[in-house]
Amino acid sequence: MPFSFKHTALKILKISGIVIAGILLLLFLIPLLFPGKIASEVKKVANERLDTKMDFTKSRLSFFTHFPSLTVSLDDLSLTGSAPFSNDTLLKAEQVAFGINLKRLIFDNEVKINKLYVSKALINIMVNQKGQANYNIYIAPEDTKDTKNAPEEGTAIRLERIDLEDCHVKYNDRSAKILVDAKGFNYVGKGNLSEDIFDLNTDAKIDSVDFYYNKTAYLRKKEVRADLITRINTHALSFILQKNELKINKLPLKFTGLFSILRDGYKINIKAASENTTLKDLFSVMPPEYLTWMNETEISGNSDLLFTFKGNYNVAKKQKPDLAFNMKVNKGAINYQNAPAPLTDFQMDLNAIMPQLDVEKLLINLNTLKFKVGEKDYFNAYLHSKGFTEMDVNASVKGALDLATVDAALGLNTIDLHGILKTNIQARGTFSTTKKLFPKTIGGISLRNGSLKTDAYPNPITDITFIANVLNKAGTFKDLIISVAPASFVFEGNPMYVNATLSDFGDLAYNAKIKGELNVGRIYKVFSRKGVDITGYAKADLSLKGKQSYAANGQYDKLDNKGTIILKNIKATSELFPKAFFIKQGNFRFQNEKMWFERFNASYGKSDFAINGYLLNTINYFLESHGTLSGNFNMKSKLINVDEFMALEKGENTDRNLEVEYAKEDHPKMSGVVIIPKNLNVALTTNVDKVEYNGLVLNKLTGKIGISKGNFFLENTNFNIIDCILGINAQYRDESPTTANFDAHFTARDFSVQRAYKEIPMFHDMVTAAEKAEGIISIDYKVKGDLNGNMGPIYESLEGAGTINLRDVKVKGLKLFEGISSQTGQKSLDDPGLEGIEIKSTIDNNLIHIEPFTFSVSAFKPTIKGTTSFDGLLDLRMRLGLPPFGIIGFPIVITGTHEEPKIKIFSKTGQKIEDAVYDEKNNKVIREEKVSKRKDK
Repeated sequence: MPFSFKHTALKILKISGIVIAGILLLLFLIPLLFPGKIASEVKKVANERLDTKMDFTKSRLSFFTHFPSLTVSLDDLSLTGSAPFSNDTLLKAEQVAFGINLKRLIFDNEVKINKLYVSKALINIMVNQKGQANYNIYIAPEDTKDTKNAPEEGTAIRLERIDLEDCHVKYNDRSAKILVDAKGFNYVGKGNLSEDIFDLNTDAKIDSVDFYYNKTAYLRKKEVRADLITRINTHALSFILQKNELKINKLPLKFTGLFSILRDGYKINIKAASENTTLKDLFSVMPPEYLTWMNETEISGNSDLLFTFKGNYNVAKKQKPDLAFNMKVNKGAINYQNAPAPLTDFQMDLNAIMPQLDVEKLLINLNTLKFKVGEKDYFNAYLHSKGFTEMDVNASVKGALDLATVDAALGLNTIDLHGILKTNIQARGTFSTTKKLFPKTIGGISLRNGSLKTDAYPNPITDITFIANVLNKAGTFKDLIISVAPASFVFEGNPMYVNATLSDFGDLAYNAKIKGELNVGRIYKVFSRKGVDITGYAKADLSLKGKQSYAANGQYDKLDNKGTIILKNIKATSELFPKAFFIKQGNFRFQNEKMWFERFNASYGKSDFAINGYLLNTINYFLESHGTLSGNFNMKSKLINVDEFMALEKGENTDRNLEVEYAKEDHPKMSGVVIIPKNLNVALTTNVDKVEYNGLVLNKLTGKIGISKGNFFLENTNFNIIDCILGINAQYRDESPTTANFDAHFTARDFSVQRAYKEIPMFHDMVTAAEKAEGIISIDYKVKGDLNGNMGPIYESLEGAGTINLRDVKVKGLKLFEGISSQTGQKSLDDPGLEGIEIKSTIDNNLIHIEPFTFSVSAFKPTIKGTTSFDGLLDLRMRLGLPPFGIIGFPIVITGTHEEPKIKIFSKTGQKIEDAVYDEKNNKVIREEKVSKRKDK
């Protein structure tokens, strides 16, 4: 028996060793037997099924990349998106691997992909404002009658597993104003993905996720865990959320519902809930900088969250789903490191509904918001509102708080607060600026003996007093009274004081006194705003009294506005411009309706401005929601660099408007156009030493420039360029951050044609023959059209007409005249001299139409007319008048291009040039000009 057992055991081990060795041998051999087949099939599938560009550095076949699956791996794979994102990255991965069905490969010699692995990838999903997405890259196979019964041939995708490892997923949906940025995205999805309807089991983990809506961060750097079961219908592209458990930091959420992808939008019915959780779990979703505070704070209480999102989303049909949010907190308490008086009895009951994502239909019911601090201090509020621009309101706020006690209870380590805050305000009624309605309101708010100190600056703001009262008995703008008496504080020994009464908001009556000085840079440090670099000093001594209508109706004698404001070394930014304006000195004096700029020196990048003059109606501008500033100024400058004002240029200003930010993302190589403020109506008499624009240098700008309702004007202005005076009357208007239009009238006398050709791009393109010309000419030309994203003209959009006067011009070496000379045998036509000739022309659709003009060369009298294009195409007709008086002559046709003209004598048949086609609405060239197949006579 021992011998038999030993013999059997050795035999089993031997057979097992042979089997294992055979398996290992197959693991190495199989990839060697099929590499060409699989690589070619993968490329074939990519070419047939993907409407995009796919690149990778190398491919390999192995069992050991994702053991035990046989996988074909594509290293450094990149995939671009679908239109209109065909130049943007959709996927960029260190490795993408496809699992192969081994049985079908060995026995049927067919490549069947059943697994997908993506490692260390950027997955960049983009949707533009029109709802067009970049992920529509898959080309579905054409349906046939016998599709279901037909045998499978070639390569097929029958996924059973999707595995994403350490990926970075970005979802930027501009139509919905949503941005999701997930880093460390790990995902495993299992299911029979080849079926029409299947269940997808998902296990996902995200190390850090950010969620933004309309540029506001609602989640930042949050960890997410997900355990999901989703039923997917591939025919309807719908996802039924059956079991979906998420955890955001410590806050658990359960999702149920339906999400369907439509051709032009989404169908959504989603419910997310977090029930019977703790207040501490809810607080774990706060920004990461508060996590240390949570570890040092006792937090108790219960919370419930409910989020629903239901309806269709379709940009073209203006359909949007309904959004609803409910949140309850009960028995909440916050006690930071055993504070003397904790915050207790914290209760909140909030529900909000936004039908069709329309803020004008917004419903907010804050039924309860209250808490206590110690025995005496309390806060209690409720709010019920409907609408937004026109809002029905029922609200109440009552409270009495010792801010030092609240500070201790909450553990506001970076802020030291003191003062007694009391408030008691009730409001009920309708708020509407268009109907001049304001809720019936009574109450006030006061802060006494206040102080504020932060870790960012060593000195506090002290002696803060703020007493404000509001009264409105009738519910109209006319009956609203607000008094601030007083508001004051002291900072670094300098007091600041405001006392104001505002009444009759239908025709606002104001009476305000403002006095004090402030180190602006240091007070910004107190609040430690990141990304803001503010320096400077401000001093005010103002007394303002009057009514809104006095200035509007010209009753300036009833105004009593006086006083001064002094600014020094102030940085200011505007969302329209990439750089900051630096006010070195600004002395302003108020005199009734005018705000005088008595001394104003500022810079913007390399540009500088010295301004004096006045603004009208400044008080009304700040009081109105859509006011316009009017004024008249004199301006001197050593340099204005127009390029620095272009919207997409780099600059320190990070607070740009959303349209500019999107344009910068879409057009990273463009400079953009200059955006003109829409709320200015000012005129400036200018004297500028030098203007730089797109490589042009314009000296000694004089004349009037103006801004009115978003238009920029040049009126009777003159520049010195190429040693001549160029007169311009022009109008400019931006259409978007990357498009603009202009309408200009240029006049210039007696300038060098050769210098104009070399130094002025538009002249170079309009008068191509000037390359071989020397002499003196004058122009008088009107032209209008569009500018592109680099502030250059779109030639296909130009329309214009005018004259060019040749005072004394000689042309040498121009192929056009050389060709005519060669064809006619008249050498005198090689280098003609042109004197006293006026050439009239018109421009449209990228073509220049030249009216007939006659000149003398030796004893000949040529007459030329016809069409040429900005790209050099020619369709010119010449009549060569013979000596002695040019009465007798013969026709010549010039076609081809400026570089290669084709000369035909005794011919009247030329080539017709078809116009370019330009879409003015979308600033897009539909078709470039081209030579027509039919001949023109």
